[in-house]
Amino acid sequence: MPNQNLVRKQYLMSSENISKVDQLAKQSGSSSAKIVRLAVDAYDPDNHMSLNEEKDLMELVSSRLKEAIADTRTTRRKLDKTLTKIGIV
Repeated sequence: MPNQNLVRKQYLMSSENISKVDQLAKQSGSSSAKIVRLAVDAYDPDNHMSLNEEKDLMELVSSRLKEAIADTRTTRRKLDKTLTKIGIV
């Protein structure tokens, strides 16, 4: 955050939140303060999905995942048949 005037503030956080921030900082190789700044920057209360939107999104993800699994199974069967035909399996 070059060229920004940072102001020191104190906030109360739960032990679980502190642990999570510390873990994220360690994993990313940055400071806990940077993790908190990034979280604040990313938070947009006006851009939250409604429960219906979340449900619709989960249904879409579930549907696409089921399609991908079915396609993978079909491809594996075809591959197994082909490998058996050419004598590899």
